Amino acid sequence: MMMATIPLAAAVFATAAPSIHAFMLSPSPPSLLAPSSLASTSLNMNKRTKRGGGGGGGGFGKKVTNVNIKTKKTKPKNPNFVYAGTLRPHDQSPTRLVDPDAVLAIPDYAIDGVPKKRGSSYDIEIKSPEDITKMRAAGKAAREVLDIGGSLVKAGVTTDEIDAAVHAACIERWCYPSPLNYRKFPKSCCTSVNEVICHGIPDMRPLEDGDVINIDITVYLDGYHGDCSEMFAVGGRDALDENGRKLIQTTYDCWVQSMELVKPGVDYNVIGKSIQEYVNLKGYSTVRAFCGHGIGQVFHTAPNIYHYTVNQPLDEMKPGHVFTIEPMICEGLHDPYMWPDDWTATTVDGKRSAQFEHTLLVTEDGVEALTGKLESSPLQFWEEESTIRKGKWLGTSDNARGRAEELNSSKVETK
Repeated sequence: MMMATIPLAAAVFATAAPSIHAFMLSPSPPSLLAPSSLASTSLNMNKRTKRGGGGGGGGFGKKVTNVNIKTKKTKPKNPNFVYAGTLRPHDQSPTRLVDPDAVLAIPDYAIDGVPKKRGSSYDIEIKSPEDITKMRAAGKAAREVLDIGGSLVKAGVTTDEIDAAVHAACIERWCYPSPLNYRKFPKSCCTSVNEVICHGIPDMRPLEDGDVINIDITVYLDGYHGDCSEMFAVGGRDALDENGRKLIQTTYDCWVQSMELVKPGVDYNVIGKSIQEYVNLKGYSTVRAFCGHGIGQVFHTAPNIYHYTVNQPLDEMKPGHVFTIEPMICEGLHDPYMWPDDWTATTVDGKRSAQFEHTLLVTEDGVEALTGKLESSPLQFWEEESTIRKGKWLGTSDNARGRAEELNSSKVETK
């Protein structure tokens, strides 16, 4: 799950600012709800306003095991809002709750939606061996949840159904779904369909053959976040038009190419330069308004990972750095166009967008994907047809290359 990009001249990190920099949202006062007030199956969810009062759904409730999900009618703030593409918001179910006894830990924003832990604005944390062990566990759990969500992608399934499965899968793994109530986000994952660049809110719209969808999963396990996302083609390769296949393939290949460059001693600016040069040559654009980020005990922290060319030195990669690379690549213009829900960012011209994401660990001999695919993870057509590196990509370290070779020798059915 990405964050909004800050101009470099601002010299301030996104998560340190309580304003529009964080997910392009304006702040609202916290609505602190006691657990007892949340342990109800009849939810009265107030829409947050751009300024002033109002609250949002509480992130968890004490001893809630069954939630009566009823469709909630939602209306745009501006009934005259002009949408850029063909997608429209549909009804949403009430926010799903989490029993705090059912997870190992809850993040500090779970009740009131306000993150309180702040990572450094400048210094990139070098994770300790204990940190890395816990982040490996969070990354593996995130991958398992993403595979479960992706397995449901087919025509007629709603993104709300995917969110329900993701929510349940998180709890089964003792994880809190990190997006839930983060700055009042109402769901447990992001589902971005067709022209949606990022932060799509799961709703009751049934998926259609030929749709492309990004499922973005972050889990909070034992005090650490693991973050990943992947594209899925509804109906598979044959249901997708040629331009859609090219968009996903280009996005995947530019992503893998940029990750192949990660190793100690390399400047972080090589990531964006590699991505922009690759996609521009193929006629696509890379989104600048959102970026990758450091991650650990804090959801979003240093460094900012820019997915476009930055013509100045940035920080140097070091063993123990953990961050995401998550380029958003567009068929047309890269500018985001915000829906009235203050979350959903679409392309300004209504053309499609695609994205992939891993949580990455810099090692002494390269990089490893902490959210890398498992033996049970399906192999997608863009992995089989990649011109950068075919098969499941797990990293460049000797350990990662060895594991990938084993996984790729026993293929799981391609979706």
